[in-house]
Amino acid sequence: MRILLVEDDADLAQFLRKGLREERYAVDVAVDGEQGLHFGTVNPYDLFILDIMLPQIDGLTLCRRLRDAGVTAPVFLLTARDTTQDKVSGLDLGADDYLTKPFAFAELLARARALLRRGGPQLQARLKAADLELDPATHRVWRRGTEIALTNKEYALLDFLLRNKNRVLTRTAIIEHVWDISYDPMTNIVDAHIRALRAKIDRDFSPPLITTVRGAGYMLEEQEPQS
Repeated sequence: MRILLVEDDADLAQFLRKGLREERYAVDVAVDGEQGLHFGTVNPYDLFILDIMLPQIDGLTLCRRLRDAGVTAPVFLLTARDTTQDKVSGLDLGADDYLTKPFAFAELLARARALLRRGGPQLQARLKAADLELDPATHRVWRRGTEIALTNKEYALLDFLLRNKNRVLTRTAIIEHVWDISYDPMTNIVDAHIRALRAKIDRDFSPPLITTVRGAGYMLEEQEPQS
């Protein structure tokens, strides 16, 4: 899951990014509304967390412009002003939820999870391919009934592969969704994590599910059952 956080308070942005990363989310940070609009319209995100009081373009205007650009991912507003009008304006402009500062990180996380579950029916059920299962609610993974321990990035990578089952994913697409925007697309980090993931979910099981598509990328392939 990939989140765009648009927050001009550097300390708060660093705190939220660290906390969300520990929960296995890839987090990009924009420091003003203009940068947030650019990131939000050129990259795919599963959730937007927007401060209302932003330089360049304020959060309410940013929310409206994202919706005008066809962005449908949930939008979560952070506001320092506990006024009904601000909340109503945000919801009317396409926001899905709001939280008033100061707030507890646990509440922000719970609300973010709720919005991500609401983002589509595929977010609510276990993801499956053959005898492999992933539970987005608990971040647990099993193959043939055996639970498999994954690192945060291995889990995020498997989640992305399962959500795009039987589709070829380029290394760039994987980097953009699983890692932060600052990662160099020329790095071999994707290949290294694919090897580590294969060692856990494919090496001791049959058939192997992760396929290398030469010159293109990777795919989690589920074979059709033999008739």
